[in-house]
Amino acid sequence: MSGAVIVGAGPGIGAAVARRFARAGLGVGLIARSESTVKAVADGITGDVLALTADSTDEVGLRAELDRVVEEYGVPDVVVYNAAIIQPDAVGDLTAQQHLDAWAVNVVGAITTAAHVVPAMAERGSGSFIVTGGMPEPKPDYASLSLGKAGVRTLVTLLDQQYSASGVHAASVTVGGAVAPGTAYDPDDIAEHYWRLHAQPRDQWEHERSF
Repeated sequence: MSGAVIVGAGPGIGAAVARRFARAGLGVGLIARSESTVKAVADGITGDVLALTADSTDEVGLRAELDRVVEEYGVPDVVVYNAAIIQPDAVGDLTAQQHLDAWAVNVVGAITTAAHVVPAMAERGSGSFIVTGGMPEPKPDYASLSLGKAGVRTLVTLLDQQYSASGVHAASVTVGGAVAPGTAYDPDDIAEHYWRLHAQPRDQWEHERSF
C-alpha cells in the first residue's frame, strides 16, 4: 500500500496535509510529540491512518516510529517534515542552549528523518521528501526561526544534489504568513501545494513553492 508520513502532525498545516494525502488514497502515518495532538489530527482523517508519538529531537524514538510506519505501509511515497519551534526572538535574546534546542527541532529532526527514509526511497527509485519552509526573508524578530528555515532550505538542496538522480524529489513549501482558515494562508489551500509537488512528473520537478 502507498503511504505518506507527516512528522510534526499538529493542527494547521500538518493536519491539512495529512487529510490531503489520505483523500488521495494513501495510508497516512502521523508523528507528533504528544498523544493528544496526534489523536486529534487522526480523528479528522477519513482513511487508513497510523497515529504515533515521538519528539523530533529524540533520534532513537523518531527512527523507531518511522520504522513502524514502514512496517505498516512500506517505504513511504512521500514524507513531510513539518515540525518547528515558532517563537519571537532577536539575536541575543536566547541562550546558546535555547538556540541549540530550536535548531534541534527546526533542522536536525529533518536531517534525522531524511537520513532514515530517503536512502530507501532512492533504492526503490521514487519518492518525495517535502519540508515546510517559511521566512522567505530573514526577520530580526524571529531570529531562531529564520536560521532554522534557512537550514532546512539548504537541506532540501543537499538532498536534491545527492538523491535526485535516484528518483527522489526534495522540495520545500515556503509559507510567508500566519496560517489560518479563510485567509490567504488557509491550511487546506497550502496542503494542495504539497500534493502538487509530490505529483509532479520528474521533468517538471520544482524544489520550492513560495507564497
